[in-house]
Amino acid sequence: MPNKTLTRMDLSEAVFREVGLSRNESAQLVESVLDHMSDALVSGDQVKISSFGTFSVRDKTARVGRNPKTGEEVPINPRRVLTFRPSHLMKDRVADGNKS
Repeated sequence: MPNKTLTRMDLSEAVFREVGLSRNESAQLVESVLDHMSDALVSGDQVKISSFGTFSVRDKTARVGRNPKTGEEVPINPRRVLTFRPSHLMKDRVADGNKS
């Protein structure tokens, strides 16, 4: 099974076909939803989409890492990372897809 990437264009095309908005309106709707999600995450809010999952931002503290080739210790700066927790329904749906 070849890996395909779902793009913004694919999402807007699906909205165009299923909702009936024009292609331009569909693209604007997808952009607007993604912008709202991004803005919420940047401000530290969680984004929870029922039956899909939860996106959140987590603060990671500074720590010491190790270069696997040389074994040299390297400082890792504190940073914010994006995390995603799929819902149980999404986990089950993906697992059921693996049975075919």
